[in-house]
Amino acid sequence: MSTNDTTDVAAPVRTRSTPPPRRGRVLRVILSAALILGWFVAAGLGGPLFGKVDEVSSNEPTAYLPSSADATKVQNSLPKFLGSDAIPAVVVFRSSGTIDAATRTALGDAVDQAAKIHGVVDSASPVLVSKDGRAAEVFLPIDAAGEVGTIVAEVGDGLRANVPAGIQVFVTGPAGFTADLVKAFSGIDGLLLGAALLAVFIILVAVYRSLLLPVVVLLTSMFALCVALLVVWWLAKDGVLLLSGQTQGILFILVIGAATDYSLLLVARFREELRSTRDRWTAVRRAWVGAFEPILAAGGTVIAGLLCLLFSDLKSNSTLGPVAAIGIVFAMLAALTLLPALLFAFGRAVFWPRRPPFEPDAAPDEILHRRGPWPRVAAGIRSRPRLTWIAATVVLLAAAAGATQLQADGVAQSDLVLGHSDARAGQTVLGDHFPAGSGSPVFVLVDESRMQDAADSLLNADGIGSVSGTSKDSPSGAVGIGTNGPEAFGPPGTPAPALTVVGGRVLLQATLTDPADSAAAADTVRSIRSDLASTGAKVGGVTATAIDTDAASIHDRTLIIPIVLLVILLILMLLLRAIVAPLLLVLTTLLSFASALGVSALVFDHGFRFPGADPAVPLFAFVFLVALGVDYNIFLMTRVREESREHGTRDGILRGLVITGGVITSAGIVLASTFAALAVIPILFLVQIAFIVAFGVLLDTFLVRSLLVPALSYDIGRAIWWPSRLSRSAAR
Repeated sequence: MSTNDTTDVAAPVRTRSTPPPRRGRVLRVILSAALILGWFVAAGLGGPLFGKVDEVSSNEPTAYLPSSADATKVQNSLPKFLGSDAIPAVVVFRSSGTIDAATRTALGDAVDQAAKIHGVVDSASPVLVSKDGRAAEVFLPIDAAGEVGTIVAEVGDGLRANVPAGIQVFVTGPAGFTADLVKAFSGIDGLLLGAALLAVFIILVAVYRSLLLPVVVLLTSMFALCVALLVVWWLAKDGVLLLSGQTQGILFILVIGAATDYSLLLVARFREELRSTRDRWTAVRRAWVGAFEPILAAGGTVIAGLLCLLFSDLKSNSTLGPVAAIGIVFAMLAALTLLPALLFAFGRAVFWPRRPPFEPDAAPDEILHRRGPWPRVAAGIRSRPRLTWIAATVVLLAAAAGATQLQADGVAQSDLVLGHSDARAGQTVLGDHFPAGSGSPVFVLVDESRMQDAADSLLNADGIGSVSGTSKDSPSGAVGIGTNGPEAFGPPGTPAPALTVVGGRVLLQATLTDPADSAAAADTVRSIRSDLASTGAKVGGVTATAIDTDAASIHDRTLIIPIVLLVILLILMLLLRAIVAPLLLVLTTLLSFASALGVSALVFDHGFRFPGADPAVPLFAFVFLVALGVDYNIFLMTRVREESREHGTRDGILRGLVITGGVITSAGIVLASTFAALAVIPILFLVQIAFIVAFGVLLDTFLVRSLLVPALSYDIGRAIWWPSRLSRSAAR
């Protein structure tokens, strides 16, 4: 590095309070080195935890239900009646011929061997042969606290190795579907992170034509993620936070995307300052001062939006809020501490081979007359502002009309995993030969004195194949098994079966005739709840859990979306010291969200032909798109406000657009790419979030922030700053 690269053009005036130049340079070097070393150590502690997240996470649906839900209360009571909190695995055998006595014995021997696998917590049920003699089923209890995915895989492999020729083996039921989810989420640590980082690296290289700058930016993002993971992992281990594969994936993407965006804003300021000074420290300091407020405001807006999820009844939502907020905090910290230190260390060389020129005499008005797309966009807005914002609004409204087509009322558990699913295939075979709800019963917790009434009601209900009581002393856990009809438990007044009684209550199990995750099963459970309301019974199980989860999700999005809008509006008012501009920004971002949702609904229905969407999809998409979309408007409008003080509002709008156009567009493409990387995880929820957010960010970047907001603001003029002084005063 030459001497000119580290000294100002004009030597500073020496005063008693000014440290000697050499001493000042040494202190700056020490400070930068200390920041880099501190982040390096913290990231070194967090990095090894990437492969250990599954130790502190859970994908069990009932773990995230509100404590007030009936399904949660029943789930928490199951160990008292069943003797363990095991997850049932339903093993289905399909034969190419009829299953005779010898084959049944061979299947029993294979099951006995499988029951010895570590993680199978009790003996298996007897082998039950279907009426057509072409299939058999067995129930195996799997340790819920163990590695369910690994245990299920070992059970399946062991059975396939020991069953007679011509027998197919499927492992389905709650344990089978949990194993499918675990397998689908297994790519989060490597595949998801690798895809996101590769996409960001390629984009940064293409935009900046530099190899070192993308490395510096990605290093900042990865260090932020490592330290965030370190904090989140220990909080989850201590039981302060709940983690799931879904939350983990969103945390990774959010931190990488946000940290990169904040870094690009600071880098743009640094590059801009290098045009007026040769001193790298001065350039870093000025860039930091210029970027501090928009980065803090942008990050604070996202954090506030995420923390609104704490109002959620559903724990999968309420726990995502603080986890993701912690990630954003470290994304901001890394961009404001580690990145400046790295930029000071490399100076102009970080942009090699396209180092920014030193042009201290460039005219202030030269910005609007540069070559490139953004001065042309600014000129177009200057000539036809009203036509521009009206046309953009019409396009967005047309796209938003499709939002009514989004079917976000829940999807079957068997549809959560995209692609091949052994559990889904097994459920299909199960339904072909047995009651489709086998292995995923409806649990009814009822007072012992009302047991007969509850049993009679269950047996008379459409959609119920059989009912049994529960005893932890029974090998199968069930006693008094009967088929449809009141005689299964005997007529009223007859002695009750020998059931396990806990606190004066008993547990009944009802087998559904429809798949437990089907709409028909959901209707049956709703009907059962209505019929049993007078008995005070609580209804749980897989189907009830799905019903309660969907209900909580719908409640959450109805409550939280208005809260998020209000919080973001208040933050923007404080930041911009105005009312009109924040209202415009929130309304345009809301319109952008509705448009993204409308296009996504059409693509999901007619393009990908998805079976529907989880009720939480619109909520998550809203929080991410509105909070992150406002980020870009913050980047734009804080610069517009700064330029408006010097050049007037209308010129300030155009100058702010030209100055921030490149960096915000790059940041939008990066963020869209990182969220799109979620699609590599074959989970329906994540794929849908990936598409909505990625498309919405691009829509916001190229249409809303580039055309609609500047044109509308230009048409209104300085009244957008009302009631602040800037709305009444001309440029200085």
